[in-house]
Amino acid sequence: MLASSSLVVMGARVRANMPVRWPQFLVGAGLAVIGCAVAHSPIGTRAMQSGIISAYTGVMMAAAAVAIWPRGRSFTAPEKAFFSMLIVFVLFEGLVTVMGLALPPDGTDAAVMAYRYTLALGLPAIYVAMGVTAIVVIAGDLSLQLRMLISNDQLTGLLNRGGIDEAGARAIAYAKRHERNLAAVMCDMDSFKDVNDGHGHIVGDAALRAFSRVLMGAIRQGDLAARFGGDEFCVLLLDASEAEAAEVMERVRTGIEKLAVDRMPPGSISASFGVTALRPGDVSLDDLVARADRALYESKQRGRNRVTIWQGGQNAPNQPHLVQASV
Repeated sequence: MLASSSLVVMGARVRANMPVRWPQFLVGAGLAVIGCAVAHSPIGTRAMQSGIISAYTGVMMAAAAVAIWPRGRSFTAPEKAFFSMLIVFVLFEGLVTVMGLALPPDGTDAAVMAYRYTLALGLPAIYVAMGVTAIVVIAGDLSLQLRMLISNDQLTGLLNRGGIDEAGARAIAYAKRHERNLAAVMCDMDSFKDVNDGHGHIVGDAALRAFSRVLMGAIRQGDLAARFGGDEFCVLLLDASEAEAAEVMERVRTGIEKLAVDRMPPGSISASFGVTALRPGDVSLDDLVARADRALYESKQRGRNRVTIWQGGQNAPNQPHLVQASV
């Protein structure tokens, strides 16, 4: 039981990306448990032995519950079930510890029978429930990792084309249903081929990751960013107008200019942006991407390193409006 409870804590901390400092942790927990047991019963009695095992297991389960507590997000359903079982286990071991410390030295009292029945009935049920909920948590983690592999770009960590298509469809449906704004941006790095040719693909990959970090640092939680492929990116800004999206992208543009990637000095990298907003006739993300792409093309035509808002109408379908950007 001591080994299995220690492994539960180790697994919980590893899953939470927490350091596992086992020598200090185990020595501290062991000394605390032994000290408590010695203080409440004569050395070598059944009470002390039972108290040590149960108290140690309870401490380990409590540590596992602390490790699995989510930070900066809500519990998933499997996590909530597993956490609940850990708390039940802690309470059960607390009860068993109290009962164990109260055992008489001669072992003939009815308390011994109650203690044994409690262990016989409680431990198997709790262990089975713990195992089932742990398996469900592992299955949920594997499912999440699979979804991330399917929908996320492995180089930058952003959504990929399939991921933004799926998330974009939900964002468009939500914006239409609640009559909210939704802005779309297409952007890419200027002369990215020259970066790869002049500095190598390793530096090119580093530039893409740095670009992604600047992009993610400028948008809000809930906004969507994806790498379409190569050096082309797509951003969806929820509850944002074209002008507001252009302001955000202007901050990204100036941030890109300050990047220093590997052997490339600041100012070696720049980016161009095309911005549009959801319109009543849009039925899919492709409608927004098409307009934002044309605005991006206009940014390239006008000298790159700038942000362009698409403002085409029925009378001027191909007249993007240039937002002033220093070059």
